[in-house]
Amino acid sequence: MIIRPSGHASWRDKQFRCALGAGGVSAAKREGDGATPIGTFPLRRVFYWPDRLEPPVTSLPVMPLTPGLGWCDDPASADYNRLIILPHPARHEKLWRDDGLYDLIVEIGYNDDPVVAGRGSAIFIHIAKPDFAGTEGCIAFARADLLEILAGLPPNGRIEIAAE
Repeated sequence: MIIRPSGHASWRDKQFRCALGAGGVSAAKREGDGATPIGTFPLRRVFYWPDRLEPPVTSLPVMPLTPGLGWCDDPASADYNRLIILPHPARHEKLWRDDGLYDLIVEIGYNDDPVVAGRGSAIFIHIAKPDFAGTEGCIAFARADLLEILAGLPPNGRIEIAAE
């Protein structure tokens, strides 16, 4: 799958609308810049809200969300850019959100092997806002489109975020 800065994704001879970071795309991603990182990255696993969705059909590992899951976005923490259990002493993002954007999350293997403090965290694919407004650095699709993409991904699925 190729993501273009124009907010379109190409996959299996189809085009999908998507939202990118409000800060555009960047080859020099930094924590808090609102940019989506440029590059090719593996897709690690899928999280879903079990009260709102059935487990999605996909070849990626699937994990149900719970209210106790979060993602550390504190560069000073040893848990930076990792899944955490809440409560947690470091700054973090809650994955259990009421707004529906995280009903379905795909973990992108960005800055995770190895993790570099401050290089950016919590870069996901998730559900887009109705107006496809910019994200904090993630990629967001309409729910139906994301479910379609997940159903056809190979086990070693990758995403390419293009510079232009």
